[in-house]
Amino acid sequence: MKALIADWTRGDIDAVLARMTDDVVWHYAAAVAPPLIGKVKARRFLERFKGEIAQVRWRMFDHAESGDRLFAEGVDEYVAKDGAVVAAPYAAVIEFRGDLICGWRDYVDIGVIEAQKAGEPRSAWLTALIDRPAL
Repeated sequence: MKALIADWTRGDIDAVLARMTDDVVWHYAAAVAPPLIGKVKARRFLERFKGEIAQVRWRMFDHAESGDRLFAEGVDEYVAKDGAVVAAPYAAVIEFRGDLICGWRDYVDIGVIEAQKAGEPRSAWLTALIDRPAL
């Protein structure tokens, strides 16, 4: 997972996708949007998202493993091309088949993301939540 974070920070979409199975099911915003199924859809999403951001500061605070699952907590923080700084705390469940990701569910608050995109200041509790040491 740390290698995938490094791949994305470099903007290397091919390297990110190489860490997924061809039939990956990725809920990039579980319970808010339908999942992306397969690498083709994952690529489209990543290319669009990459086009919107200037700098990535994705950090993981904690994690636990159970069988073929990784449970993680962190913040996906980035600077958008328009200068907006967006910090999206998340919890994720990542499923592996061998060394590859076959399932991924990110749990985020879209309202927090949209408010920051609109220029609203971060709350004190959001700042405290994301200013913790990363792994």
